[in-house]
Amino acid sequence: MVRCPGQDQRFWKPEDIFEVQCPGCGESVEFFKDEPKLKCRKCKQMVINPKIDLGCAEWCQYAEQCLGVDVVKNLKVMRDKLIEEMKNVFGEDQKRIEHALAVLDYAERIQNVEGGDPLIVRAAAILHDIGIHEAERKYSSSAGKYQEIEGPPIAEEILKRFDISAEAVEHICRIIANHHSAKDIDTTEFRIVWDADWLVNIPADFPSARKEKLQGIIDKTFKTKEGHRIAVQTLLNTDRINSGDVEAYVP
Repeated sequence: MVRCPGQDQRFWKPEDIFEVQCPGCGESVEFFKDEPKLKCRKCKQMVINPKIDLGCAEWCQYAEQCLGVDVVKNLKVMRDKLIEEMKNVFGEDQKRIEHALAVLDYAERIQNVEGGDPLIVRAAAILHDIGIHEAERKYSSSAGKYQEIEGPPIAEEILKRFDISAEAVEHICRIIANHHSAKDIDTTEFRIVWDADWLVNIPADFPSARKEKLQGIIDKTFKTKEGHRIAVQTLLNTDRINSGDVEAYVP
């Protein structure tokens, strides 16, 4: 029987076997890319593979047996619930909803390569701009600056309705509080959401920037290798360069 090339180790690359630090004791746990979870040999804590591709969980009837009920719940069901909460806050503001979903899409792509906690990445991406309406109401033209202040309390209220640990809630809120300024956080999850947000914002903020300027912005701004790679591939694509200028493009 012919195996899927994604599962056939003959097609694997060196980076498809990697080490993950156990959150309990710090011991290194070696993963194959298709292993959803492993028990740490030192402290026996279950360690989740942060790079696992959970696309199959959307349709496979055996997803819970394979990945575990908690994993599926936190990464699929929780994702959908948080999207609904985000939509409820933004109401008819379709532009904000589409922006959040575009950032989520990029964040998921980057996280599949860079690792990090997939629940924290997805939640922070979905809720990163959740304070923008409150900031606009209070501060008008300075909304962009103050949404880092207004967003975390709204996000915390939403997150506490669900089965999410206090540590994860704190981490997600810190990402939201830093997603424009990067004041006091530099975790893997933060870097992923930062890059995903910039991937959506750059084409809108610099619609007529020349290729050389975009290259400088990309090199200066992006914090992950995968985010940088996607930016170069997406924003410097010669198909969208016309007479030295880059056309406006919003994913």
